[in-house]
Amino acid sequence: MDTTRVSSTAFDGTPHAPAHARRFVRQVLGEWRLSHLTEDAVLLTSELVTNAVVHAGTGIELTCRLDVDADPAKLEIEVDDHHPTRKILEAEPAPDSTRTSGRGLALAGMLADAWGVTYTRTAKRVWVRMELADGYDPQEAAPAPSRTAPVETLHVGVVVADRDGLVQSWNAEAEELLGWRAEQAVGRPLEKLVDWRGHGPYALSLADTLDLGRWRGEARMRHRDGSLLPVYVSHLRTKGQRCSIWMVVAREHGYLLTPPLRREAGRRIMDLLDQDMPFAELLDTIAQIVQMSSGGDAAYVLLAAEGGNGFGVAAGAGATAGLVGVLAPGVFGAERRTPTMIEDLLAVDVELAQQLNARSLACAPLLVNGEAAGSIVVTAAQPGRFDDELTVSLQHIAGQVAGPVQRERLAEQDRAHRGRLSFLAEAGELLAGVHDDELIAALTAQLVVPKIATWAAVYLTDLTGMTRLSHVWHSEERHNSDLRKSLPAVPRTAIEEVSWPVGPETVLSFPLATQGRSYGALVIGRAEPTLPLETADLLADLCRLVALNLHTAMLYARQATTSRVLQRSLLPMRVAPMPGLESAVVYEPAGEGTDVGGDFYDLFTVGDHWCFALGDVCGCGPEAAAVTGLARHAVRLLAKEHYTVADIFDRLNHALLEEGEEGRFLSLLCGELTPLPQGGALCTIASAGHPSPLLLRPDGRVEAVATPQLLLGIEGGARFYVETFELAPEEVLLCVTDGVTERRDGDRLLDDGDGLAALLSGCTGLSAHAVAERVRHAVDTFAEEPSQDDVALMVIKASAALRPVKS
Repeated sequence: MDTTRVSSTAFDGTPHAPAHARRFVRQVLGEWRLSHLTEDAVLLTSELVTNAVVHAGTGIELTCRLDVDADPAKLEIEVDDHHPTRKILEAEPAPDSTRTSGRGLALAGMLADAWGVTYTRTAKRVWVRMELADGYDPQEAAPAPSRTAPVETLHVGVVVADRDGLVQSWNAEAEELLGWRAEQAVGRPLEKLVDWRGHGPYALSLADTLDLGRWRGEARMRHRDGSLLPVYVSHLRTKGQRCSIWMVVAREHGYLLTPPLRREAGRRIMDLLDQDMPFAELLDTIAQIVQMSSGGDAAYVLLAAEGGNGFGVAAGAGATAGLVGVLAPGVFGAERRTPTMIEDLLAVDVELAQQLNARSLACAPLLVNGEAAGSIVVTAAQPGRFDDELTVSLQHIAGQVAGPVQRERLAEQDRAHRGRLSFLAEAGELLAGVHDDELIAALTAQLVVPKIATWAAVYLTDLTGMTRLSHVWHSEERHNSDLRKSLPAVPRTAIEEVSWPVGPETVLSFPLATQGRSYGALVIGRAEPTLPLETADLLADLCRLVALNLHTAMLYARQATTSRVLQRSLLPMRVAPMPGLESAVVYEPAGEGTDVGGDFYDLFTVGDHWCFALGDVCGCGPEAAAVTGLARHAVRLLAKEHYTVADIFDRLNHALLEEGEEGRFLSLLCGELTPLPQGGALCTIASAGHPSPLLLRPDGRVEAVATPQLLLGIEGGARFYVETFELAPEEVLLCVTDGVTERRDGDRLLDDGDGLAALLSGCTGLSAHAVAERVRHAVDTFAEEPSQDDVALMVIKASAALRPVKS
């Protein structure tokens, strides 16, 4: 029986290697009960490893070998490097005491019983031998019993799978470990024997893992009895036959197969840096490699946030769901220049422990020109999971990737900045001029799906503070209805406190706020557990833009509602019925979305007769509407006080002049209709600068029935007079504003060559409403462009003998 004890490890050829080697040898000799040799052995090891670092600069492998059956028992320490062409310097029996180097082999000659050098084609091995003293008891070198599982239960199963994942070979140890006989396992897909569960969307699938050159980590394999056995796997893919070889042990023996993190992960990451891959994918893959190689529950790549205050999550792998944004300074302070290992994060930073869902943490800064540009972080849910070896390994990886990552980040930031500006410009153009908050919500959701999120929902907060679900949008539209049902229609708590039971996606919310007021929130669902900093910044800018547009839309809606109520008060609530007379009115303000402009009309009863008015204020819009209100209400009030038409004009003229606003003139047509016993009505009328009303006779003749006088609001001493005529049965009186007569098509006006009179002459026999509609249609179709002036017209037709008016 071979009782030789062997323990090996490996390092990169860095200045940290001698310290790691000393720690390793001290630990091994302690386990082997050789404490009396520790100091000499540690000193020899330190010198040999230092020589290898200085003169070879390659990876270093250190092996301790104890042969208790030799006579005498002996301990050998071997240091291998991968620079076989380097020659070992001859030992000097008496080195100069003033020299700081050249002592390694001299010490070997003094402290060791033998030493030597062995060369191969690819390596150089320097070894020393120390003989154990007489009386050494080999039983003292027996290892202490394992606290997890005895070594006698160790079964190293060897499983070979082809490139398609079918098992080709299954050894007896695999049968002993997992219960499957070789004939049962060979030919089965490996995925049927493995319960492969990755952590997060960036975790490798089993097929991806089989394509890797090397991989080591924990998994679960199916025992023949149906149970799932936790195991540790060391995977190797051969280059020639393209098959995968798995060495499988029970999980408690995983340390026997676990290589140093730096050699495996560092090599894979360096290979990544030589590839041309998107920056986000590069960071995700680095995080995934670190997480898998370290055995941690999660790993992150943090990058300095803009402004230098803290680090933001740029990528993550493992249990990372929900971790986004910028982490507060402290553990990840920008002033840290060395690796950090925290055995229990709860004792250091409770908030960070809750954010990371972790107790153990190890991190190393990404140093660029002496400044921390980020960090590589590994976490675990249990306390005390990591040791100092891991922090040194992380720092080695961080040193490899810091420069390339920073260069790629600067280039990516430039690309992202241009893309962000383009995206925001597109969003701004799309949202510009939209005054409907519901439409803004719909456009916002469709802007982020599917570019940024799998689905999006927009909650709106109205002016009363009520928040409601406005719009949802899913990348697969068939899910829109289910998504709306799964989201709260009216959140009972603040948006950031809502629990979102909507599926496997990571759900994030962003406030729609501007000028210190909230207008709702944008809620998104993403398949990825982390949100890159650039994307987070883009969403923040988009939300500010959307909030500003919502602010404008709500102000517009409030102003429009107020304006609409005030404008409607300027129009008569209803037109007074006139027995024996038909009346029809067309009123179309020129301003978009307005109800009242510079034109106005009124038709009401006073005593035993009717009064009508049609006016036009110089200009249009709210300013003209203010004069409109003054004029219409003044006409009605004065008429109710039994002022004559001439007196109404005089009083209104003085009122406009007293307003003192220069350029506010008013053209007004006002008249009274008094019933006649034989039918029809006596019309008393006056026109102050207004287009003359037209009278249509039953035989088709058309004549003007009022002479235009001076506009109101021009001259204080102006005197106005009235004219009278009879409106006989079947005759039609047409009163219009200049929006009708001056309807323009190029240089041509509608009333050129008595065009309006010609139009009216063709309306014989039509009702008042039909006449009004024909004139309106003629105005609308006179030119392709819409009218730029208010349009108002009133049609009155005597249809029978009039009955007296009851006041």
